[in-house]
Amino acid sequence: MSRLIFSQVLLLIEAVAIVALYQVFSDFECRQTDFFVICRGIRLGMVLGLCLAAGFALLLFFQKMLRAGLLQRASSSSPNSSQWGFVHLAGLALIAAPTLVLSQAQLTENAGIFLATLAIGGIAALIGAAFWLMPAAAWRSFYREHARILLPTIVIALLIPSLAWAISLAWNWFETLQLATFFGVAIVLAILGNDVFVNLDVQTIGIVDFYVEVAETCSGIEGLALTTAFMAIYALMMKEDLRMKRFWLLVWPAALLLSFILNIVRISVLILIGAFVSPELAVNGFHSFAGWLSFTLLALLILTIVNVLPGLSKAPKAAQRTVHAPLTEDRAAAFIVPFLAFMLSGLFVHTFSQSPEVWYGIQVAAMALALWIFRKPILALTRDLDLFACGAGVVIGIGWIVTAQPAAPYAFLAEFGGVAFVVWITLRVIGTSILVPLVEELFFRGYLFSLIDDDSLWRRALAIAVTTAGFAALHSRPLAAAFAGVVFALVLLRRGRVFDAILAHAVANSLIAAAALATGQWSLI
Repeated sequence: MSRLIFSQVLLLIEAVAIVALYQVFSDFECRQTDFFVICRGIRLGMVLGLCLAAGFALLLFFQKMLRAGLLQRASSSSPNSSQWGFVHLAGLALIAAPTLVLSQAQLTENAGIFLATLAIGGIAALIGAAFWLMPAAAWRSFYREHARILLPTIVIALLIPSLAWAISLAWNWFETLQLATFFGVAIVLAILGNDVFVNLDVQTIGIVDFYVEVAETCSGIEGLALTTAFMAIYALMMKEDLRMKRFWLLVWPAALLLSFILNIVRISVLILIGAFVSPELAVNGFHSFAGWLSFTLLALLILTIVNVLPGLSKAPKAAQRTVHAPLTEDRAAAFIVPFLAFMLSGLFVHTFSQSPEVWYGIQVAAMALALWIFRKPILALTRDLDLFACGAGVVIGIGWIVTAQPAAPYAFLAEFGGVAFVVWITLRVIGTSILVPLVEELFFRGYLFSLIDDDSLWRRALAIAVTTAGFAALHSRPLAAAFAGVVFALVLLRRGRVFDAILAHAVANSLIAAAALATGQWSLI
């Protein structure tokens, strides 16, 4: 289970990162090049891949037999899959390299090479991830065994973009849908105290000096299409137990209404971001792959809600509850999900705020909620006070403080009132001293290290190198963080207890937080 969960979480993080890289932090547009059709084709390929991945995730989540078959093949496959992991990483490097190395003007001037690199990287990343999980023969066997449900799911997923196009016709044909969207957004913005400008002749709405044209391509049509398609996949999976009339006559319209409401909220939030934070971020959030990713997550959220509704299943709810073991008690999920919450909340605040440190409380809340949900397997860890771990933490903390370079203080703190300042400091100290050590050590030394390490010398060295590199990449001072990562790994290996690494990390961060409190140098953390 852990290998499968890890691959899914990793792919989700990578998808979010790629979207942020090309849709939030990049101004590259297909229409700026002479390769418009090829560029749009690559975008469509990404959309189709996202739809297929989401459909496959639904099957794994709701189909116990299918999930068991995949887990059996993945666990019995040859362990020599590291080369496919490197293929996956090479593909990611090809995807990210152009926009990290070249300017926007250079990307446009070399669009042909850039798009070819992007396509090759995407294919390599996809193939590498698939064959890292299990070899081609295992995939063929898996498909033959479950073709009756896999084939319809693949077909439905691939038809989602076409369904979105078909529904988009309604956006142009039925003025009521357009009016409802515009007035819904206007009401939300007005309730928040804004003067709203609406011009239906050119499909424009906005506040202050920020106005957007909401056409069918960025109107939320994809959300309706994805909701419908994923509900069809869900109905296909649950056809033996689902009350179809109730599902399609009551639940489906309600789900479409919820998707429509969430789209109004989405447009309102983006307009607020455009007016008060960054017009570029807001515009990029309206269109292309970023929109598809957000609509996919919304559709999956709706389906998760649908799954717990009473009265839809022919079988008693009590019987249903005995089928699956609670995910909240899964050790691998407990080690991964809090880190995912930490990363996604960090991406959110860094994407939508020019001063992300102000919103550190969002990350604290996300980490705390995830840790609380998975508290049972986390509290089950063997834990005691180890003086060696505490001493290692003291060394790391002092080293971090001593080697820190002077930095400018956070300007926003001067604008805080007394209460806001105390709240921010409290959240920062709690997050730094307790939550971050827990989240990072559970993932890096608890999950990722054990996934790589098999007690052989070279695999253990590889585990130390990979977890240290990942840990260092998260910090603004990678060399100091790399040294800390090595020390935390050695603390883990001394007694084989994840809690020792957590304790060492917590002691180090507590010392650093204390130094920041004493000096006001919050850049230390």
